[in-house]
Amino acid sequence: MNLLPLISIPAIASIVYWTIELIKYTTNNNEKFKRFIPITSVVIGAILGLICFYFIPNIVPSENVFVAILIGASSGLSATGTNQIFKQLSK
Repeated sequence: MNLLPLISIPAIASIVYWTIELIKYTTNNNEKFKRFIPITSVVIGAILGLICFYFIPNIVPSENVFVAILIGASSGLSATGTNQIFKQLSK
């Protein structure tokens, strides 16, 4: 049983989450950047899905490039949702 496809979405979401946090830290929480966080998350996730499709083909459960990009983009967007969950629970 191949368990790699089960970890692809959480792995991409984690990488996107920490990449966005790093960008926010380096831009000193710039308000202009904060408006584009969801779009940035989708783009980073789509790029990671594409990279995984070509370089680690067993990790993304897709048969074509389009589905791999969609999986990556949705994983990236879930990273933004995760950030909001932590933000709202800490209030």
